[in-house]
Amino acid sequence: MGGCCSSCCGGHSQDRLYAPLLAESEREAVSVLLRYLENRGEEDFFSSGPLRALTTLVYSSNVDLQRSAALAFAEITEKDVQAVNEETLSPILLLLQSSDFEVQRAASAALGNLAVNNDNKILIVEMGGLEPLIRQMQSVNVEVQCNAVGCITNLATHEGNKVKIARSGALVPLTKLAKSKDMRVQRNATGALLNMTHSDENRQELVSAGAIPVLVSLLQSPDSDVQYYCTTALSNIAVDFANRHILAETEPKLVSCLVALMDSGAPKVQCQAALALRNLASDDKCQLEIAQAGGLQALLRLLQSNVPQLVLSSVACIRNISIHPDNESPIIEAGFLTPLVALLRKSGPPSVSGTANSNSALASNATEEEIQCHAISTLRNLAASSERNKKAIVDAGTVDKCISLVPNLSTSVQSEMTACIAVLALSDELKQYLLSVKIIDVLIPLTNSPNTEVQGNSGAALGNLSSKVGDYTTFVNAWSAPAGGISGYLIRFLTSNDLIFEHIAVWTLLQFVEGGDKTLIELIQKNSPIIEATQTLATRELPSDPPADGDLIDLEDTEAESEIIALSSRVLKMLE
Repeated sequence: MGGCCSSCCGGHSQDRLYAPLLAESEREAVSVLLRYLENRGEEDFFSSGPLRALTTLVYSSNVDLQRSAALAFAEITEKDVQAVNEETLSPILLLLQSSDFEVQRAASAALGNLAVNNDNKILIVEMGGLEPLIRQMQSVNVEVQCNAVGCITNLATHEGNKVKIARSGALVPLTKLAKSKDMRVQRNATGALLNMTHSDENRQELVSAGAIPVLVSLLQSPDSDVQYYCTTALSNIAVDFANRHILAETEPKLVSCLVALMDSGAPKVQCQAALALRNLASDDKCQLEIAQAGGLQALLRLLQSNVPQLVLSSVACIRNISIHPDNESPIIEAGFLTPLVALLRKSGPPSVSGTANSNSALASNATEEEIQCHAISTLRNLAASSERNKKAIVDAGTVDKCISLVPNLSTSVQSEMTACIAVLALSDELKQYLLSVKIIDVLIPLTNSPNTEVQGNSGAALGNLSSKVGDYTTFVNAWSAPAGGISGYLIRFLTSNDLIFEHIAVWTLLQFVEGGDKTLIELIQKNSPIIEATQTLATRELPSDPPADGDLIDLEDTEAESEIIALSSRVLKMLE
């Protein structure tokens, strides 16, 4: 989720530093300030005389001195940003109360400069800075609006300020200013709205403030920054189910606008448009709508980009779109298979030559890992409901890539790859091919992975391969090796005390026995640990107390145990 920092509006005034008639204290303050400005490298403004001198000018009744003080604060804080205390902030906040536009503009610029510092962000809000800033956002002066919104934008980058800003009444004027004819105000306002979308509570406040139609309308802004802020804000808003429903009901052009932005000339806008569509595609209706709006072609172009973040955003989006059964064939026909398989490439090892390089490499590898996960998950989704699609996916080289890569990949990618193999292994037409390329030599060691999902998916894939395969020679040859072989995998799963693993193992045993391969059946019969474990499962006693009303978990577990008992008994009877 993106964020935004503001910029200040307006140049420095050429007003004189002092008026003709000054009080003695004001004259002395001007003198101190002039010396500081001439020799500013020799003195710290925030901890000595210059700050006190400037404060004296702030409290003057002479508006020219107030203007000069505000401009000096703006100039000094632009060049020297550091954590400050109440002594520094109090005079600036006082200047915000002025009715003079020039004083307001410069004071809010100074406050915005200081609001780049995290400690200052907290202190400004604690000292009541939001109220005068909100008033200035509603000024008729565009320069004042711009700087006030810019300061709010910076304050909103601190997590602790977001709720306070949302509850301060700032969101409605921010939303109005997002429609400003002044591009600087518009940028700052949409940036502030973006910064407020990072929590569920604030997103609901934004929706209530009427931000959605404004953000959607600004997707067609000629300014790439505004487009970026709006696409990112909408992407964050679309994280919530209720908000996705509102977007679907009230913004019929949203999907087509986002699809068009995937062809923007600004990569950051393309990326966020794809991510916004990814979040919208959490709902099945939108999954179809994106495909029908021409989104597949735009996503395919991004998928083949050389920019990792564009690839990641597009493959994450196509993963969600591929969940809908009606999108499976269109995605394949659009030409996604080859580039998706190419994304399963192995990432390089992280650099250890230096902290910066190492961190960069780790971030790069994390992105690569995400891309791999989304790519293989998409391929699995595409294989879900069609034999033709399964064959096309295998013909594209998916299985060969998995066999060569999966042993050395992260567990998250291994989990997705083994899940994909398990789906492909459901195809009666492909089983013999999968066995011929020795995929079980890869799956067997993974049944002993430290990751339970990888274990379960690998076991499920072996179970699917064992059903009605005809020739069980491959299983016979792999009975004892690699990594303990089929027998070791069965023993581990049968004795795991995990209902899912027990069910996978006993169901696989049943397939072996029903397959009728005499050699394989004899190997099972002679393996005492397998027989004893199966007997233990067959004689397991179900809980005497029925599940409590409404306790679905207990009910499901009881049903699973009953099925395991029945399958185990059937295996033992057939082995007699």
